Amino acid sequence: MSRILVIDDEQSILSTLREILEYEKFRVDEARDGAEGLKLAREHHYDAVLCDIKMPRMDGIEVLSQLLSFSETPVIMISGHGTIETAVEAIRKGAYDYISKPLDLNRLLVTLRNAMDKGRLISETRLLRRKVGMNYEMIGESEAMKGIWEMIRKVAPTDARVLITGENGTGKELVARHIHALSNRADGPFVEVNCAAIPSELIESNLFGHEKGSFTSAVKQHKGDFEQADGGTIFLDEIGDMSLSAQSKVLRALQDNKITRVGGEKEITVDVRVIAATNKNLKEEIQNKNFREDLYHRLSVIIIEVPPLSRRMEDIPLLVQHFINQYCNQQGKALLNVEEEAMEALRLMKWTGNIRELKNVAERLVILCEGRVTGDDIRRYANPL
Repeated sequence: MSRILVIDDEQSILSTLREILEYEKFRVDEARDGAEGLKLAREHHYDAVLCDIKMPRMDGIEVLSQLLSFSETPVIMISGHGTIETAVEAIRKGAYDYISKPLDLNRLLVTLRNAMDKGRLISETRLLRRKVGMNYEMIGESEAMKGIWEMIRKVAPTDARVLITGENGTGKELVARHIHALSNRADGPFVEVNCAAIPSELIESNLFGHEKGSFTSAVKQHKGDFEQADGGTIFLDEIGDMSLSAQSKVLRALQDNKITRVGGEKEITVDVRVIAATNKNLKEEIQNKNFREDLYHRLSVIIIEVPPLSRRMEDIPLLVQHFINQYCNQQGKALLNVEEEAMEALRLMKWTGNIRELKNVAERLVILCEGRVTGDDIRRYANPL
C-alpha cells in the first residue's frame, strides 16, 4: 500500500485529503506544520508528499528545500493563496507539481499517481545502475591502478577524446565506462562498438546508419551508433581493426560532428564524446598503412595505457576475493575461504589472459570448490592447459 504524507495547518484540509486518499487505498500520515512533516519524512519512507505553502513556523517552500536535501520523494505543493510566481518558484525548487485550492480532486489523484510512477522509475533506475555498476567495478590499490584512477578523474569532466591502450583482458572497457560515469554526459547513453566483431562491409551501416533500400537487406531506416550515442559517449573498442574506408568516415564525423547515413544525402549533426581502445600498436599500424595517421591524432588527445596484470601483481588477492565473492553471491553459495597457499599459487601464475583469465579462474573455483580453496585446488583447476 502506497504511503502519503500530507503537511497542512488546516484540519479541514487534512481530514478531507485523508478521507479521499484512504478511500483510494492509500495509507496517510498527517503533519500540522513543516517541522513535524520533516520529522516524519526522516523517520519513514513515503511514496509522495502533499505540502501546503502558507503555514506557521516554516512555509512550504522551505519545507520543500529541506525535504529534497535528504529525500527524492516527489512533492506536490498545494495552496489557496498562490500566484503564478509562487507556482514557478515551487517547480524551480524541485516540486513535482503545484495545485491551487480549492482542490480539484480528480486532478489531484492523477497528479499523485503520476508523481509516484516517476518516483518508482527513479528508484528502479538507481537500482539498475547500482547492479550495472557492480559488474563494472575497477579493483586495485597498486601504483599502476592509482595512476589510472588519477587520469580518469582528470579527463572525465572534459569532452577530450581518449585512446585507451593495453593487452586483451586488461579492462580497457572498464576505464571507458568509468570515464563516462564521471563525466557531464553520465545521464546520456554509453554505446559500445566492437570494431573487430563487425564485418567490414557492415561497419559503416552500424556506425552511421542507413536509409531504407540503400542495400538489399535494408528493409527500413536504421539509426547508427553515432546517432544512438547523441548526448553521450561512443566507445570504439578494437579500433585498430576498423577498415580504412570506415576510418575516413569516422575522421569526418570527428572533424565536423556530422554523419551521413549509408544511402542518404542529409547531414545529421551529432554531439558525441569518442573514446577508443585498441590492443594494437597504432603507430606500427600507421607505418604498415593499416591505420590513418590523421585519425590517430584525432583520437589520441589523451592516451591511457592500462597495464597488464603482470605489472600489478599486488592487486591479485583483492581481485581474486572480489570475483569469488561476486560469483558466490550470484550462485547462492557460501563464501569460499582462499587459503594462503592457494593465494600464493595464484600470485605465481603467468596470467597471459590478464583480468579476463583471472575472472574465469575465480568462477571455475566457485563452481568446483566447497567451503575453501586450497593449493591443490589451484593446481587442479586454475591452469587447465
